[in-house]
Amino acid sequence: MKYIFLFASLVALGLNSLQAQESTLKLTLEQAIDYALTHNMQMKNAAQDIRDAQAQKWATIATGLPQISGSANYQNQLEQPVAQIPAQFFGGQPGTFEEVVFGQPQTLNAGLSYNQLIFDGSYIVGVQAIRTFVAYSENAYDKTSLEVRAAVVEAYANALMAEKSAELLSKNVAQIERNLFESKALFENGLGEQETVDQLQITYATLKSNEKNAYRIARISLYMLNALLGRKIDESLDLIDSLEALVGVEMVSPLPETFEFGQNVDYKMVENLTEQRALELKLAKSRALPTLSASLNLGANAFGERFDFFETGKEYFNTAILGVNLQVPIFSSLLRSANTQRAKIADIKAQNTKKDTERMLSVQFENLSSAFALSKEQFLSAKDNLDLAQRIADKNELKFKEGIASSFDLRQAQLQLYQSQQEYLSSMVRVINTHTQLANFLNESL
Repeated sequence: MKYIFLFASLVALGLNSLQAQESTLKLTLEQAIDYALTHNMQMKNAAQDIRDAQAQKWATIATGLPQISGSANYQNQLEQPVAQIPAQFFGGQPGTFEEVVFGQPQTLNAGLSYNQLIFDGSYIVGVQAIRTFVAYSENAYDKTSLEVRAAVVEAYANALMAEKSAELLSKNVAQIERNLFESKALFENGLGEQETVDQLQITYATLKSNEKNAYRIARISLYMLNALLGRKIDESLDLIDSLEALVGVEMVSPLPETFEFGQNVDYKMVENLTEQRALELKLAKSRALPTLSASLNLGANAFGERFDFFETGKEYFNTAILGVNLQVPIFSSLLRSANTQRAKIADIKAQNTKKDTERMLSVQFENLSSAFALSKEQFLSAKDNLDLAQRIADKNELKFKEGIASSFDLRQAQLQLYQSQQEYLSSMVRVINTHTQLANFLNESL
C-alpha cells in the first residue's frame, strides 16, 4: 500500500510539473509585441473606439437616407362625447339645441410614413466631418499600438537586464565568497590579516544585498511585462531573446536619416483635427442655406360599434398625403454670424497648431536620431570598459592569491567590474529603447 501511495504521489508530481510547463508562456520580443497588440487592454479600448466611430459614421449618414415608420392606433370611446347642434338644422325651434353624438365608439387607424431629405448643406458637411473623425480614431489606434509596442520593448529589455544582472551578481558573490573563505582560512592559520577578512566581508555583504535586490527587481520586471501583455502579473513567463541578440540586430538596423511629416502618426492626427476645424467652419456657413425635404403618408381608418375590424368585409377608408417642406433661414439675430466667427477662429488656431507641430517634430526627429547614435557609441564604449574591468579584476584576483595585492585592491577591482557590468547591461537597454522610439516616430517596423 505504501508503494502504491508513493507511485501515485510521483505521478501527481509529474502531472503538476507538466501542467506548469504547459502554462509557461515562452515569447520572443516580436511574439511579445504581437501578443500585447491582441490582449493589451489599451489596444482593446482603442479597437472599440474605432467601432464606435464607425457606428457614429453610419448614424450620421442614416439621417439623410429614407426614413420609414409605421403606426397603429385603436380607440374605444367608453363614453362618447356629445355635441350640441342648433335645433333649426333639424327643423326645430330657433334658439334651441339638439344633443348629437358623432361617429362610432370604436376606431382603428393604421398608417405608413415615408420621409426623405432632399437637400441640407449641413448634412453634406456632417458626413464629411464624420469621415474625418473615423480617420482620427484609426490614427489614434495606430498611436496606441506604437505606444504599447514601445512599452513592451522597454519592459522586455528591462526584464532581460534584471535577469542578467542577477545572474552576474550571483557569480560575483560566489567569487567573493571563495576569496573570503580562503582569507579566513589563512588568518586562522596565522598567515593573513584581520583587515583583509574585514574588507572582503564588507564587499561580500554589499554584493549579497545587491544580489537579493536584483532578483526582486527581476521578478517585478516580469510582473510589469505580464501586465502589459494583458496577463495576470504572476503567470509564468519565459523570455527567449537575449539582450545581446536584440542589440546585434538593432545596431545594424538601417533607419532613414530624414523623414516626411506624413510618416508620423501624431502629425496625421493633427491633420485630422485641422481638417475637422475646416469642416466645422463650412458647417457653420451651411446653416444659412435652405433645407428641403419630402414626405408621403399613407393610412387606413375603420369605425365600428364593436370590435369587428378584422372580420371579412369590414370597410376601411384610405388616406394618402404627399408633402414638401422648404425651410429658409431669414434672420437669427446674428446667432449664425457669431457661430461662424467662432468656427473661423478655431480653424485659424488649428492651422497655427499644425505649423507649430511641424517645427516640433523636426526637432524631435533630430533629438531621437542623436539619442540613438549616442546609445550605440555608449554601448561600444561600455563593452570595451567591461573587457578592461574583467582583465583588471582577474589580475587583482591573481595578485591577491599571490599576496601581491591587498584586499582593498581586490575589493575596488570587484566593485569596478560590477559597475562595468551594470553599465554594459544598461547601455544595451538604451540602444534597444532609443531604436524603438525612433522607429515609432518614423512609423517604421522594428
